[in-house]
Amino acid sequence: MSEIDRSRAARAEARTRIEEAAARLFAERGFAGTTIGDIAAEAGLSKPMLYRHFDSKQELHLALLERHRDELAAAPTRELLHGEGDFETRMTAMYDAWFGYVQSHPYTWRMMFRDTTGDPEVQDFHRELQRRQRETDMALLREFVPGIPEDELEPLAEAIRSSLYGLALWWLDRPDRPRALLVATMVRITRGLISTVERPDHKSPDRAGPGSAGPGSADPDDGHTP
Repeated sequence: MSEIDRSRAARAEARTRIEEAAARLFAERGFAGTTIGDIAAEAGLSKPMLYRHFDSKQELHLALLERHRDELAAAPTRELLHGEGDFETRMTAMYDAWFGYVQSHPYTWRMMFRDTTGDPEVQDFHRELQRRQRETDMALLREFVPGIPEDELEPLAEAIRSSLYGLALWWLDRPDRPRALLVATMVRITRGLISTVERPDHKSPDRAGPGSAGPGSADPDDGHTP
């Protein structure tokens, strides 16, 4: 390995340590209760070394939110767009991927679901994330469950989004509960929603349905979901 490659690897490793330490501390102590010095010490680095990667605590916090938002989107998107099987099989796999990521990153998701910063820019990030999720959910409901009255789409999309987030928070405080329980709960919620809508062809959709909307965090055609 060349000197340049070793330098890049060391820099990447240090950044990972910083992000992991920050995620733990932000989740445990909140944004205000965590200092740059705390994060540097937790990561085993000096403060000057930390500042080589992030200019401020706010920048670090936003970087974590953006990174994990995008990572969470990836697995459910694969199940939604490229999964195999019928509607319910894809829906189950999609929810399993979503909750699987939450299970693997409990510190980050406490931070994602519970904004403790009081920082206007971070609060704007959360509001924008929720808005994008709702819009994606609405688009998917229109496509996969035709017949829902237009004025019901937004509240239904919010119900799917908030159900996912609420269950994730509930689960983070009860880690002994099996992931399959959360997946089955969301499948039941989604199946119940679909059963109330009379589709023109009277057939179940043969593609992943509105349950896929919950993890979505971006427009359906841009490669991201939440």
